[in-house]
Amino acid sequence: MNKHFRDAWYYARRAGEHLARGAREELEPVERRVRAATGRERDETTRTEKWRDGLEATEAKAERRVRGAVRRARKRV
Repeated sequence: MNKHFRDAWYYARRAGEHLARGAREELEPVERRVRAATGRERDETTRTEKWRDGLEATEAKAERRVRGAVRRARKRV
């Protein structure tokens, strides 16, 4: 019996997620119009773009640290 309840919860949760995603998708044009009318534009950077920006910043920081370490090593030699 427990297995059936677990399955029911799984499908109910999944249906809720799909419902929320669908509602968000359907209301997106309305939200855009309301935001444009009120002057509260939304930041269009996605989570992936933010992650990529953070990764690039980390890469640049690592490159600076390596160059500094190489420079200090050359001074010692």
